[in-house]
Amino acid sequence: MSIIGVGIDVAEIERFATSLERTPGMAERLFLESELLLPSGERRGIASLAARFAAKEALAKALGAPGGLRWTDAEVFVEESGQPRLRVTGTVAARAAELGVVSWHVSLSHDAGVASAVVVAEG
Repeated sequence: MSIIGVGIDVAEIERFATSLERTPGMAERLFLESELLLPSGERRGIASLAARFAAKEALAKALGAPGGLRWTDAEVFVEESGQPRLRVTGTVAARAAELGVVSWHVSLSHDAGVASAVVVAEG
């Protein structure tokens, strides 16, 4: 296996929250329902959403930042163990296949008002 791409991104949590409040429907354009809601059905916290957004940005960078990727073609989820993972479909899966990506590694964090994510594409 070899590394095909690495992406990193940060999102200021308060600024991200303001953008979501100011732009109706933005959350639904960026995230799948499974990303927006906790298993209990409650809305996920803003820091968690900002980290997921940073992961999607980092994913795009790991793929060479091509145009035409759909935000909802990448899902950030967390396994029962607590480890974050990526599930890709559609435009993102097609680009990953072009590059030979067979697995993903993702790390999420949020602290001191900033959310961050690193994504490694492996092939």
